[in-house]
Amino acid sequence: MATFSSKKRLEQLSTMSDENLDILIIGGGITGSGIALDATTRGMKVGLVEMQDFAAGTSSRSTKLVHGGLRYLKQFEVKMVAEVGKERAIVYENGPHVTTPEWMLLPIQEGGTFGRFSTSIGLKVYDFLADVKKGERRSMLSASETQKREPLLRKEGLKGGGYYVEYRTDDARLTIEVIKQAVSKGALAVNYAKVEKLLYENGKVVGAEVVDRLTNKAYKIFAKKIVNAAGPWVDSVREMDQSKKGKHLQLTKGIHLVFDQSVFPLKQAIYFDTPDKRMVFAIPRDGKTYVGTTDTVYNEDMVNPRLTKADKEYVIKAINFMFPGVGITEKDIESSWSGVRPLIHESGKSASEISRKDEIWESESGLITIAGGKLTGYRKMAEMVVDLLNQKFIQEGVGDFGNCQTKYLPISGGDVGGSKNLPNFIVDKTKAGVKLGLTNEQSQKLVKLYGSNVDSLFALVDKYNESALTSGLPLDVYAQVMYAIHEEMTVTPSDFFIRRTGALLFNMEWVHLWKFKVAELMANELNWSNDQLENYQNELEMFIHQATTAVDEDQGDGSFWTEESA
Repeated sequence: MATFSSKKRLEQLSTMSDENLDILIIGGGITGSGIALDATTRGMKVGLVEMQDFAAGTSSRSTKLVHGGLRYLKQFEVKMVAEVGKERAIVYENGPHVTTPEWMLLPIQEGGTFGRFSTSIGLKVYDFLADVKKGERRSMLSASETQKREPLLRKEGLKGGGYYVEYRTDDARLTIEVIKQAVSKGALAVNYAKVEKLLYENGKVVGAEVVDRLTNKAYKIFAKKIVNAAGPWVDSVREMDQSKKGKHLQLTKGIHLVFDQSVFPLKQAIYFDTPDKRMVFAIPRDGKTYVGTTDTVYNEDMVNPRLTKADKEYVIKAINFMFPGVGITEKDIESSWSGVRPLIHESGKSASEISRKDEIWESESGLITIAGGKLTGYRKMAEMVVDLLNQKFIQEGVGDFGNCQTKYLPISGGDVGGSKNLPNFIVDKTKAGVKLGLTNEQSQKLVKLYGSNVDSLFALVDKYNESALTSGLPLDVYAQVMYAIHEEMTVTPSDFFIRRTGALLFNMEWVHLWKFKVAELMANELNWSNDQLENYQNELEMFIHQATTAVDEDQGDGSFWTEESA
């Protein structure tokens, strides 16, 4: 049975508690997962615990772009643009199955945020700093060319457009593939395992008491170094350490709305001005169009941030301003998501001026905290943290674990022969799936979603052909559920429909079609009681309801400031 199986969770926790790890990482989002991969590939003994599911926080709730942050040029954050811009290509090459180049159109409007000259210069500098390859460098379009690229755009005041490449990603699957690769290299990782308190010897942090949220059993896990990569919860961990001093987080909330292409038939990804001179993305994906993000100062529930009436109205007004012909209404919303960004508070700066930069903080007890940052820069953030850890290990006589190994290391599923070979890989593997009895559409969907791991899915299709029939599930869905349980530590139906497949965001019809059968299969495979099955089904229904309904009253002062997502 696979190491990263949900059936192996207790074994993993037990192993962590039996061994003295080099590093214990608190947090299983993209930052913690990246650190785990970097550290384990250098030879460190790594453990990681996540109190929810992997990527359940910020790392599944972004704008789903691996991008350099064009707006940072306006804040003269040249170093950040250069570093993060270059990382886009590395993230793409290492995981082309979860990251896709996406041509982005920036319409230039009369009186808008970006003028034609400033856009041209800005994009040219962006190309230079990010070392953008020749075929993806920016071009400037006339008004008629811009309109041709996207006929739905507002014609009034349109002066032209900038055309440049960003990278679209599945943020949750990117995180899952990174942690899977870390586990394959020797890391221990467990979800639904919450740090309840930190453990100390002579004033130094040496471990954590971790409670398995499924069994309520507590484990004491010891490590030479403890890394706090808990995203929005890093200050909560610092409070446990009694070291929340000086700098701290400023949380902001961002929301996205999803529409079917039948009501919002967007052809082209757009980065556009809102009526109040802020910027929003509208992106076509898998037969849908999603739009966001907002940014509001947020001090409410971090686990379950909610879509409000004000959030919804703001985005709908922005859509109808820039795309006046579509006539979007609240009834057209098919799904939505809300996320919290853990930005670093900066005194004297307004929310819109807060940087996305990352910082490392070290407490007197030795707790190392990584705060801030962006999805795009996860690998460099990890390198920075593990470099620091290695320096400390050298100083303390533990040993030298060497330099970062991840720049040219494919993440799990990314071993497809490079991004240029991906189209051929998809064609060849799709044919292999069809030979096993899948339709062309089913097979291609699996290849695109799982990359080089698709062979494991195909093996399940071959093995469980008869079982799939008796379960009432199609072969491809059955294989996905079994793979999710045994290879991706999937514990609940919500994990499967939200983070392993993204279906709750982009294919709600599929969720409704298979939600009961999937839950029943998981119950059989994981030996749930009837009460457990009912609880997990109710949890999924709650998430479905939240994705399709704005139920909260307005929070905060209702003021919006919009940026790229964390």
